[in-house]
Amino acid sequence: MTSATSVPVRELPAVRREDRGVPFLGRAFAYAKDPVALFQRQWEHYGPVAPLPILGDRWVMLLGPDACQAALTNRDKAFANGPAWTRLVGPFFHRGLMLLDFEEHHLHRRIMQEAFTRPRLEGYAAGMHPAIERGLATWPDTDPAYRTYPALKQLTLDVAADIFMGGAEDSTPQEMEQVNRAFIACVQSASALVRKDLPFTRWGRGHRGREVLERWLRHYLPSRRARVTDDLFSQLCHIETEDGERFSDDDVVNHMIFLMMAAHDTSTITLSTMMQYLGQHPEWQERCRGESDALSARTSDRPTLTELDSLTSLDLVMRECLRLRAPVPVVVRRAVKDVVVEGVRIPAGTFVTVAAQFSHLMPELWTDPTAFDPERFSPERREDKSHRFAWEPFGGGVHKCLGMFFAGMEVTAVMHHLLRSYEWSVDPSYVAPLDNRSLPFPKDGQPVDLRRRAVR
Repeated sequence: MTSATSVPVRELPAVRREDRGVPFLGRAFAYAKDPVALFQRQWEHYGPVAPLPILGDRWVMLLGPDACQAALTNRDKAFANGPAWTRLVGPFFHRGLMLLDFEEHHLHRRIMQEAFTRPRLEGYAAGMHPAIERGLATWPDTDPAYRTYPALKQLTLDVAADIFMGGAEDSTPQEMEQVNRAFIACVQSASALVRKDLPFTRWGRGHRGREVLERWLRHYLPSRRARVTDDLFSQLCHIETEDGERFSDDDVVNHMIFLMMAAHDTSTITLSTMMQYLGQHPEWQERCRGESDALSARTSDRPTLTELDSLTSLDLVMRECLRLRAPVPVVVRRAVKDVVVEGVRIPAGTFVTVAAQFSHLMPELWTDPTAFDPERFSPERREDKSHRFAWEPFGGGVHKCLGMFFAGMEVTAVMHHLLRSYEWSVDPSYVAPLDNRSLPFPKDGQPVDLRRRAVR
């Protein structure tokens, strides 16, 4: 047995009767209803290592930055990604980077990071502006209740198609809508109650979605293998390490499906959260718009990566929104050997939920943690430095999100164009009704009072 700490070892506490939930499903409904409330209850009843009956399996929830750090840094290699994510979404994101472990993960990550170097990110930044401009051109001039979440999701998918696919040149709008639905089906399969490939089930829709995505990508694979272009698909087909390691066709397809899901789903959630809070805090919207207007006056409406990095107020807002509503509120692992975390023994075979979102809202780490306060990330305050894992929207350790800088660049670029093109407001009392069954998204489509700017 390995030990993540040197404190006396205790056994995992028994689940209280009132915390058992319903048969088989356990606490699944409690999580779907209000994950943050469930985190708080688990913390109060059990502390940082909390038993969690869910979906008929033995789970443990890790809460607080110390417990999360133990799993994410994984110094003893006691936790594995693949068995846990496979339990939730394995057939649909088969052999994506997130589902690989240890030496195999290290090899694939080493190859893939060649596609996310600074020079390549600069190329992606230049390439995404036309897609953003085309997408925003379809938004209305005025709409008092414009549903921004689906509009942003279509926009980020179009950006992903341009940057990752080189434009998906012969895909019709109908095919792209089918691709969007396929991604949704794959992501939402995580909350399936019936985990068999049967008609009219989430799991079955996930299988059909995966088939759609594989056919779509394999259609383009020969052309991307035949020539080197700037899009990510082509890069994955051709990049290799100094030792000559390259991806197979199956590797490329598997990684593309996972990367495109991660790129447009998580970015959409972040963008919709930013639109909500900027709509409810007009002083911050004007502050960010002022920086974007000034940047465009000095340069152009298509800023470079370095110029996007200069939009410091947008960066503060983005960080705060990632804290308040992490696009991936939990990540999962499975213990592959007995391990001790915060003095509690977690037996081999236990599934583990690492609840990063809870750390983001702990009053021990943050001033007035539920308030929208981007200045908490300013150089003068840096509340995120209260603990190395106080703020972890991109995970940590060897599995820390490889695309985090791409994601930040994309979100900043979209928001820059939005601020230049539109003004919007949101009722200060509005609370987004989140669907938490997979990644959190607003069930009402995130309505805002949208108005195109008359003068730019």
